[in-house]
Amino acid sequence: MRFLPVSLTTILVELADLDETLALFASFQADPITGIAEMVPAARTLMIRFRPEKVSPSELAADIATRDLSAKIAPSEHLVEIPVRYDGEDLADVAELTGLSVEEVTRRHTESEFTVAFCGFAPGFGYLVGGDPALHVPRRKSPRTRIPAGSVALAGAFSGVYPQASPGGWQIIGTTPVKMWDIDRDPGALFQPGYRVRFFDMAKAGKTVHIPEPAARSERPGAADDPQFKVLAAPMPAFFQDFGRFGQTGQGVSASGALDHGAFNAANRIVGNPANTPTLELTLGGFSFESSVRAVIGLAGAPCPVIVRDAAGRNRDFQTWQPIALEAGDVVTIGHPKSGMRSYLAVRGGFGVAPVLGSAATDTLAVVGPEPVTAGAVLALKGSKDGLASVSTNEIPAFDAPSASDVVTLDVVLGPRTDWFTQEGLETLTSQLWQVTPQSSRVGIRLAGEVPLERKDSAELPSEGTATGAIQVPHSGQPVLFLADHPLTGGYPVIGAVAEYHLDLAGQIPINAKIRFRPIGPFADIAASR
Repeated sequence: MRFLPVSLTTILVELADLDETLALFASFQADPITGIAEMVPAARTLMIRFRPEKVSPSELAADIATRDLSAKIAPSEHLVEIPVRYDGEDLADVAELTGLSVEEVTRRHTESEFTVAFCGFAPGFGYLVGGDPALHVPRRKSPRTRIPAGSVALAGAFSGVYPQASPGGWQIIGTTPVKMWDIDRDPGALFQPGYRVRFFDMAKAGKTVHIPEPAARSERPGAADDPQFKVLAAPMPAFFQDFGRFGQTGQGVSASGALDHGAFNAANRIVGNPANTPTLELTLGGFSFESSVRAVIGLAGAPCPVIVRDAAGRNRDFQTWQPIALEAGDVVTIGHPKSGMRSYLAVRGGFGVAPVLGSAATDTLAVVGPEPVTAGAVLALKGSKDGLASVSTNEIPAFDAPSASDVVTLDVVLGPRTDWFTQEGLETLTSQLWQVTPQSSRVGIRLAGEVPLERKDSAELPSEGTATGAIQVPHSGQPVLFLADHPLTGGYPVIGAVAEYHLDLAGQIPINAKIRFRPIGPFADIAASR
């Protein structure tokens, strides 16, 4: 057993096998420790996010070291049967890899009973174990950029079903028409940890497959005279955000949320809203809307010029970090920032946006949360008076937003897989400047460096939990800095993670800027102590 640092508020417990991982997870559920905020079980690890004011990493390690991990988890009574068309494009390759015929691969897959060990990667994606060992095959050497929803696939000791179209490197052996993830279903994920799963061949089973219709949405369209903002321009989609959704890791759903929490909080204070009132996250400005009512708005984050044109055609100029009073018919145009990436638009009383799984955050990777806001959208205004405070006129940014020509230094906690890299690779991480590429998004900042990071070997890493700020290194050696919409689990080693106090800054780094990573200490296992 090893205790590895992930960030200032997260550790990774490395265990002998999946049985020990599930036993430790079950032990914490039965006898929790004060201060644990969230846990993400994976193939041979348990990632634990904790509250440092309640418990320290060494205290966590000491408690874990005393726990009995020999207990076997009782099988669930819940059985899910999945119909499959065994027509996957990798079926012949799997047969060749295993030395079996295509028919034998299908037979062994349908005669196996699987168990959902854990969920991750995407909402509703269950990692299934317990299948025939003869079907253990490696991931594809070259991952696909798009695997269709419903693809039934194999990788290592796992089987799984892709709940939505996404990139992936698993070997596809078939497809199913069953919807694995449905936000209108309770729970949304068809696979839950512990459930038993069996697959059957639709071509041979002779069964009638009933595919339930999606639940009808009961959203009431707003009336034309309701208080609202009509979006006139949105060069890039805007997203509703709040602090994020927590407690949904069992369904494979990560927290998401605003990339710059400080600016998000400031925007709400500017208009006097309660903390965590949903705002609109705007990327690179250019956003414009017309207000149907008198309102007060505030913007914080990347500094953008703001022009308000009234019904008579007169313009008023404003800046971010101050309350702005609007009258009915005013048109607001938010210019492009010269530095930074994201601004947060708040309206006094809040937007009328419905939470999804307890949060208004929009997760762009998982496609969970309110719809993206584009030109033509009508944004209902909630107009709530509960918890309102006076507007704030003295907000200032916590840091200077970086520009595309800047070098931004980010503090890094080394781990949990720093020892998967050579000393030269580690020195490359910390001494080389890394350029932010245009492929960056809310999922992560894709970086390019002159010299790729050198690993000690090319072994496959069993999927394990990943944290916001993680610096994951794929086979190319060009790292990806995970932001709020990152996948819950990943299969590439993480060399370090940006310290939590620099995550807001990371969320504001524009394309073409350069990043320097500065370790705040050496890499070392966490020692258990009382």
